[in-house]
Parts: sequence; C-alpha cells; structure tokens
Amino acid sequence: MSISYTINPIFHIRHLKLESFLWNLIIRAATLHNLSPHSPISVYLRMRRHCVTPDFHTFPFLLPSFHDHTHLPLGRRTHAQILLFGLDKDPFVRTSLLNMYSSCGDLSSAQRVFDHSVSKDLPAWNSVVNAYAKAGLIDVARRVFEEMPERNVISWSCLINGYVTCGRNREALDLFREMQSPKKKQAFVRPNEFTLSAVLSACGRLGALEEGKWVHAYVDKYNVEIDIVLATSLIDMYAKCGSLERAKRVFDALGCKKDVKVYSAMICCLAMHGLTEECFQLFSKMTSGNNINPNSVTFVGVLGACVHGGLVDEGRSYFAMMVEKFGITPSIQHYGCMVDLYGRAGLIEEAESFIASMPMEPDELIWGSLLSGSRMLGDVKTCEAALKRLIEIDPMSSGAYVLLSNVYAKTGRWIEVKRIRQEMEVKGIKKVPGCSSVEVDGVIHEFVVGDESQEESEGIYAMLHEIMQRLREEAGYVSDTKEVLLDLDEEGKVMALSYHSERLAIAFCLMKTRPGTPVRIIKNLRICRDCHLVMKMISKLYGREIVVRDCSRFHHFRDGSCSCRDYW
Repeated sequence: MSISYTINPIFHIRHLKLESFLWNLIIRAATLHNLSPHSPISVYLRMRRHCVTPDFHTFPFLLPSFHDHTHLPLGRRTHAQILLFGLDKDPFVRTSLLNMYSSCGDLSSAQRVFDHSVSKDLPAWNSVVNAYAKAGLIDVARRVFEEMPERNVISWSCLINGYVTCGRNREALDLFREMQSPKKKQAFVRPNEFTLSAVLSACGRLGALEEGKWVHAYVDKYNVEIDIVLATSLIDMYAKCGSLERAKRVFDALGCKKDVKVYSAMICCLAMHGLTEECFQLFSKMTSGNNINPNSVTFVGVLGACVHGGLVDEGRSYFAMMVEKFGITPSIQHYGCMVDLYGRAGLIEEAESFIASMPMEPDELIWGSLLSGSRMLGDVKTCEAALKRLIEIDPMSSGAYVLLSNVYAKTGRWIEVKRIRQEMEVKGIKKVPGCSSVEVDGVIHEFVVGDESQEESEGIYAMLHEIMQRLREEAGYVSDTKEVLLDLDEEGKVMALSYHSERLAIAFCLMKTRPGTPVRIIKNLRICRDCHLVMKMISKLYGREIVVRDCSRFHHFRDGSCSCRDYW
C-alpha cells in the first residue's frame, strides 16, 4: 500500500483527533516521500489547528524538510515554535536545528545554537564540523574537530570528506592515517563505507595507487561489504590512478548487482583511457543486454569517448539517442562535450552554430572548449571572441589568457603575447604552473618546471641529461621547438623543453624503480607534443610502460606508441 493512499484519507476528516505520535509519523512520511500537496509544514500546521501539542519527536522529523537557502525563513519560524514549546534543550531537536541551519547556509545561526547549548553532545559537535566542512571553511572545521572531547566515525568522515571537497587531498589522506594511528587516550575508530569512499576519492585525484590499493585490501580484510557506492569509488580510484585492469576486476566482481551508477562509472573510466570501442560495447551491453536505462552521467562518458576518438558522426548519433530514445534533457556538460568534439575536429563553424542553439547560457566550459579547439587550429579571431566571453563569466580565469597568449606565440605575434602577459600582471592573474606527480614506494613526489627543490635534484638532472642524450643518439630525437611559446633563441627553447615537469618525474622514476616497473605520472596541464614524443621514445628505449594522466585524458605509452594515436 502506498504512503499517499494511507495518508490522504486522514485529511478528509473534519474533526481530526490524533495523538502527536500519529501526527509525527505523517510529518515524517511527508518529509521522506515529498508527498504533494501535503508538505511537511502544512501537516504541522494542520496538527496545530487541531490543538495537538508537538513533542520532542515532531521537529526532528520536520526540520530536515528545510534544506535550501530559500527554506531559511520557514526554518526560522519553526525554530520560534521550538522555543515556544520549550523543546530547544532536547539534544535531538538541537542537532536537527544545527543541521537545518547549515543546510540552509546560515552558519552563524548554527554556531549560535551550538554555543547556547547547555550540554554539547557528540552529534552536536559533528553537526558543527560538518556544517563548516560543507561550506568550504575547512580550517574552521578542523579547529572545531580538534576541540572535540571525543570523536566517532562520523566526526572523522565529515572532516576527511571536507578536505576532499576542498581539493586538499593530501591533507585528507594525512587525516585518514591519523585516524588509523590514534594518540594516547584516543579510542581507535574503524572507518565505514562513507570514510573509505572519501579516502578513495582523494587517492584517485592524487594518483596515489598504493594508498588506494591499501584501502581496497582493508575492505577485504575486514569484510566490508562492497556496495554500489563503494564499488563505484573503487572503480573511479583505479581508473584515475591509471590501473584500468583493477577497475575492470572490481566491475566484473559485482556480477548481477551492477546498476546504472556502476555501469556509468566504468563507461567514464573507459572513455578517459581512450578505449572508445570498449566504451561503446559496454554501453550496448548495458542498454540492450541488461535492459538498464542510461542516465545523464552515462552519456557524459559516451560523448567523452567520442571526443577522445574524434568520432563526430558517432557523437551526433549518441546525442540524438540521449534525447529522442531515452528522454534525457541535455545538461551543460553534454553540450560541452559536443562543442569540444566539433572544436577538436576543426569544425569551428558547427561548434559555434551548436552553441547558438543551446537552450541555456553558455558557461566557461562551453567557451573554454571553443577556445581550445580554435587554438589548435590557430584560429585567432575565434579565440579572441571566446576569450572575451570567458572573461565576462570569470574575469580572473588564467587559463583563458594563457590559451590566447599561446595562439599569439605560435603565430609569432610577440607584441600581443607581451600585451596579454602585462594585462594578467595588472589584474593580478597568475598562470597555473605545470606540475607532475608520481608515486614511488607509497610516497607522492611533485615536480614543477625547472624544479630544483628536490633533495636529489642533482641526480635527477643528471639522469634526465642521460635520457635525452640516449634519445638523440639512439632514437634520433630532435626537439620540437614550436612547442616553446617563449620569445627565446633556438638553444633557449631546447633548454626550456628539457625541464618540463613530466620529464623530471620520469627521470626520478627511472632512478628509483626497478627496470620494467610501470611509471604513472599525473600532470595538471595538457601534455605538450614534444613531451608526448619523448614519452613514446622512452617507453621503447627503456622498455617501460608509461601512463600519463593530463588534464583531459590518459595516455598509455608502450613500445614507442601511445593509446591516443597522437589525437588529443
């Protein structure tokens, strides 16, 4: 029997005489199931009209229905009702109030509720930590966390997830290690599925494969159930760390438990690794073989596969299928994929027409895709137009200025390059430096261009010099100085190329790992063509598999070739 069927007849009784217990059940059902037209607050008002006094269960059931800044006025009125009936001292009511204010974005009120609490129990402390973490005030959340008289798994999980959400993934892993090694007089707290999912997300973003494998081993050791959420996190982590085979093993092990979320995660995984045909086959198996309808995330993955494969016709077909067959309204991400697809294929006019047909205002993703595509073709006019729109949306976007500066540099317009850089300096816009990271023996090492901060810098540069010498002598390598977008002489350009961050990273790995060990590099920017060529040559000359994750996709270098087939 449906909830709506059991509830609706009640509202047709003229003189309703029910105890608060039954009214609470109705409010809770309305909150959980979004029953219309009987919203939780309307049920509460009906309850009061029948002179039924709320108790300490009423408001914890009602307050979760206020979870957006537009709900804040109703939330405040409900707080007044709590004070009116003297229920503000109850710990469950107080914690519900804290959660309501934080969900509505009113942190000052949440803090006041906490500060005025006579006895601050653990759920109240957790609510405050979570409120600040969700708002991005992670340092404030950490201070509150350090003040807590006791902590449970929720305390640790909220803060770890907060660090991940803020992009401070190293600190998330450091906190997880601290959780595993409690100080004196601190109780050991075992992580749950939510904790592990947040940690796996941090591992994926950092490319910390060894740490991710440790978390997976922990799951197996303590028989933690690998549900859909944890399985999706494992697949995503392994995919982002470049370990495609392990991602596939997790996917296959789920058997018949796989749902649309798991399929979508695996499809996105195959897409980012450039395995276009496998991606299409899995999509077909999901929709035809297992009769699972795709969602919007699934199509982001499928369209991404088309982008990386340069498959314009297939991209058009899947976009039409999404709308016409599955009734999914395209989001800005889907439009961004199509603009990127057209731009990379050199179809700038089609990309512009597609943008003009969009039912929503183009955002930075759309204009960035157009700018990137036109940059590859050297289309200065379109680049300038896209940059203008990007600056309107985000005046401090360093990427937009850098891309246009690169176009000017490639066409030898050094005066324009100087003008762009001066404009960036005046506005205080800093270029994001190229950074590459590698994991060796479970430790993440980061390198920036021309980096001399490493303890073994002298050895790294000596190794890099040896590598480049071998490439020139044994593989016939010649620097592609067109990739150097600086006004330097030829020798200066060769030197500038030699010290790119990914080259320092590969030199370090060849120094520190045994022959034949795969090398995995995470780079924050797009790999340049000359470094791409160098990686291909190293993979053959040194007999190494090299996996590079740049800002757009994965490159698997084996025996002198790359999985991207030189299209990226």
